[in-house]
Amino acid sequence: MSFQVLTTERVEINGVDISSSCTSAGIEVKANELDSTTFGAGWETKLGGLKSFGLKFEANTDYAAGQLDAMLWPLLGTVVTVKVRPTSAAISTSNPEYQGSVLVSGLTPISGKVGDLATTSGTWPGSGALVRATS
Repeated sequence: MSFQVLTTERVEINGVDISSSCTSAGIEVKANELDSTTFGAGWETKLGGLKSFGLKFEANTDYAAGQLDAMLWPLLGTVVTVKVRPTSAAISTSNPEYQGSVLVSGLTPISGKVGDLATTSGTWPGSGALVRATS
């Protein structure tokens, strides 16, 4: 078994690689839990329902023209593509890329306390299917 330390994770939003700004990023995938329990079963039974995913990220931000803040701000309220993989190396069976579209439903364009780096973050729900690419 081989474990991996995330040091070169690749995060792409709307075709722009923001990896060099990101301090954390993740994709969460889930299936709705449907109760299929019937009388006399004695135990609950469950079925998987609709699937969903979301992107969550945090990044050090730059407010200069053409930088992260200027790229993210106009995306609010739109659906954009995202691609995330464990490393910046080529997509492979050991470096899968998760690809999908998300709704930029909210953005924290500035966060921090006195003396901190200025950061930005987002938690965006998926819109449609998430694909796991290995080639």
